[in-house]
Amino acid sequence: MTIKEIKGHIASPKGFIADATHAELKFQKLDLGVILSQVPAAVAGVFTTNKVAAAPVKLDQALVAGGVAQAVIVNSAIANAVTGDEGIRNAKTTQRLVAEKFDLNPNHVAVCSTGVIGKQLPMDKIALGISKLSAENSHPAGFAQAILTTDLVEKEVAYQVELGGETVTIAGVCKGSGMIHPNMATMLGFITTDAKIAQPLLQETLSEIIETTFNQITVDGDTSTNDTVLVLANGLAENQELLAGTADYQIFKTALTLVCQTLAKKIAADGEGATKLIEVTVAGAPDAVAARMIAKHIVGSSLVKTAIFGADPNWGRVISAIGQVSPFEVPDIELTIQGELVLLHATPVAFDQADLSEKLKEKVVVIEADLNQGEQSGTAWGCDLTYKYVEINALYHS
Repeated sequence: MTIKEIKGHIASPKGFIADATHAELKFQKLDLGVILSQVPAAVAGVFTTNKVAAAPVKLDQALVAGGVAQAVIVNSAIANAVTGDEGIRNAKTTQRLVAEKFDLNPNHVAVCSTGVIGKQLPMDKIALGISKLSAENSHPAGFAQAILTTDLVEKEVAYQVELGGETVTIAGVCKGSGMIHPNMATMLGFITTDAKIAQPLLQETLSEIIETTFNQITVDGDTSTNDTVLVLANGLAENQELLAGTADYQIFKTALTLVCQTLAKKIAADGEGATKLIEVTVAGAPDAVAARMIAKHIVGSSLVKTAIFGADPNWGRVISAIGQVSPFEVPDIELTIQGELVLLHATPVAFDQADLSEKLKEKVVVIEADLNQGEQSGTAWGCDLTYKYVEINALYHS
């Protein structure tokens, strides 16, 4: 099985284009983007579990239930969340304007927003922005920029695989930096593929993959009102339709998992004010769900995050985090930080604290805990908690 990463973007799969423009929602930067498929595509989606879901989320949930999408329109700066009936009307108007612009079925247009909660969309600016978008001039780099809020970098990835003799491309783009503690989604993530796969199987696959990728990242423990991940599969690679249980389907699923995991790690690494990516793997658990839950709690612990920021090899904070949420006794823990064994059979091991402190200054910090209580494992990703995070969020109007 060969999965090849390519230098690509969200419009790399056959039949997709992307464009972006400045709709004046932000002062100068791109703030409105669109993804278009030449033909209607199967669509799968996962969404925030926040009970105060934004208007676009409600619209997109209905669209995914219909199983077909041909466009995704995204604005940044304003979340269109907690905006009542007017917010719903504005989301539907956005949907209609895109459909009219590109001659599409309005029910096949997904609408996403991100930004400040509680503000209405300025529909005159949205309408003007949509009028400037083009189906002829693909500008995928602009799309990756237009969806950002407090993010410092664009987040894209693309892979290719051979399925039944045909080259299939899977590409993804996402945004997310703060208010990241997803459950069934992340901030905003969009994946396109030219693979041919039925919508029910695509939805089943995405829902499964989400649990070990986007659901395993945390920046600050807060779940957004707008979290959405959408996958569009238009079938233009002309591969034989993917069926569950086949070798080709397994290759596709592995590649899609890789796209989601790569994007999730990019979000964690770009956490607001972050200086380090933290990767935590918990092994030796009796079940995978418990392993993932414990790993995510460790990487989400404020005490662990601040210790990593300060390059402090205080392994007691990791052990404390494990004990807080483990649903079973853990009398035989083995703990390794940056490759340095610090705990064996729940007993401290002598190590060079100064040397480990230096290792904790690296850009990626890896923590591995073996609970010795089973055969299952789970991994989670997060970032350190810095002075800059407080500064960003103290000044961010919401």
